[in-house]
Amino acid sequence: MRRPKKKKVGSYPNAMIIASLTAALFLIGFCGLMVMQSKKLISIIKQNIEVRVMLDKDMDSTQVATLKNKIVGKSYVLVLEGQPQVLFFSKDEAAREFIADTKEDFTPFLGENPLHDSYRVRLQEDFFEDTKLQQIKADLEKVEGVFEVVYQENLADQINKNLTKIYVILSTFAVIMLIIIVLLMNNTIRLALYSQRFLIRSMQLVGATNGFIQMPFLKNGAIQGLISGVIAAGMIVALQQIALRQIEGLHMLQEYEKLGVLLVGVIILGALIGVASTFQALARYLRMALDDLY
Repeated sequence: MRRPKKKKVGSYPNAMIIASLTAALFLIGFCGLMVMQSKKLISIIKQNIEVRVMLDKDMDSTQVATLKNKIVGKSYVLVLEGQPQVLFFSKDEAAREFIADTKEDFTPFLGENPLHDSYRVRLQEDFFEDTKLQQIKADLEKVEGVFEVVYQENLADQINKNLTKIYVILSTFAVIMLIIIVLLMNNTIRLALYSQRFLIRSMQLVGATNGFIQMPFLKNGAIQGLISGVIAAGMIVALQQIALRQIEGLHMLQEYEKLGVLLVGVIILGALIGVASTFQALARYLRMALDDLY
């Protein structure tokens, strides 16, 4: 007759612990993914907002080219793939754009095009603040040949405020989830260790040190955390791939290096939580009096 296997030190039911920790890690990782992609989205929006530099009328092509060189030399001009983001926009193009937007043609009434040739300048993200935009406006208007500099005021502050709100909400949710994880894991592991409380006490009675007793349990907690982290990371990747197929243009928000760091962080966080929760739960049984074990 086969004898029943003895329980190994540190072994206890894993499924419930792994499932709970996986769900929580997935939610934390999802929050991190949302923050990462919202930041990328805001960065793209910032890079596509233009400052319009209106030129004086009756400038010849040489003066226009000279003015462009002066604008390109400014430190706040965005450069993508070696190309300064400064685009010439003629007054005729501006008139067509105005008519398309407003559905009103002003030329029959005025008999001429009152608009100015312009350069549309895209700025580096670091300068996307109202105070800095005002400084840029003042700086450009000092350049010879510039009639006026126009940009959408208060837009930068509105975007920055909304971005801050998003970060605060997602960060708060992630912190709350982290607290819930620690409490949940602590209680779950404590219940799992309940079946081994007498084994722990027996090891103490034969002279085993706390470190020796804790080692197999902590190892098991780390393995549980790693497994949970890997599963949660896989779920995040799967969700991202599904979203990429379903949402057009979402690929523009992907930063795979940062995503890799996020996934590694989720796995490491899982291992740390597994070890920390096991250590805290185990400490209770190591300090417990013999009568309290019953």
